[in-house]
Amino acid sequence: MSAEFGGRTGLRGKLTQWLRAGRPPKEAAGDGGREALLLAAAGAGLPLAPAAHPAGYRCSCDRVGCPTPARHPVSFAWQTQSTTDRAQIERWARHQPEANFITATGMMHDVLDVPLDAGRDALERLLAEGVEVGPVAESDDGRMLFFTLTRGTPEDEDEWWPCELDCHPETADEHPGLRWHCRGSYVLVPPARLPGDGQAVRWVRGPEHELPDPLSLLEVLTEVCGRYVDADSAGSAWPSRR
Repeated sequence: MSAEFGGRTGLRGKLTQWLRAGRPPKEAAGDGGREALLLAAAGAGLPLAPAAHPAGYRCSCDRVGCPTPARHPVSFAWQTQSTTDRAQIERWARHQPEANFITATGMMHDVLDVPLDAGRDALERLLAEGVEVGPVAESDDGRMLFFTLTRGTPEDEDEWWPCELDCHPETADEHPGLRWHCRGSYVLVPPARLPGDGQAVRWVRGPEHELPDPLSLLEVLTEVCGRYVDADSAGSAWPSRR
């Protein structure tokens, strides 16, 4: 599956340049660059919905002590609201210029969510082994997101994997290693801002890369995350690559 970028001349080339640079250049950091990246994600099949955004070090929502500031949808109907429709995303992006966006998992794609340092090690190993990795994002709150094809929605509910790695946003703290975002979950989609100075979620490998089968990544991710969790439990410092 290849991303469609709405037919805008030169947009694919600009997107590739931004992603290779690690983040959009200053002239692309405004509404135009943000909108282009959101449309690229939607064009790759990631259904989007508006999310909260930072208000200083707090969340833009009215909830006192919001547990996931700037990381949650603004609507309780986010699962049905999520869409890849270009016109709708353009309206949201232009009418809500400060908003982050989430992508609903388990519809078209899943996300394997791992600690950042473990993810960087795993990504290096996967690429060295010639594995088709797909889109990858990293977050300044210490996570790396591997976007994959979804496991689908079998007609028979008994066919669903009873997988303890499945993760919902409210149970994320229960999975300090690998979290598997599938049906009923979501993640922030780049570009997104987090509370704090310059904190963000950005693409490492953009949505122009095809979504891989999650099983092709799972063995390496679980092995590397296992070493990370074991080292953390033993009180060892995980080697940082920041």
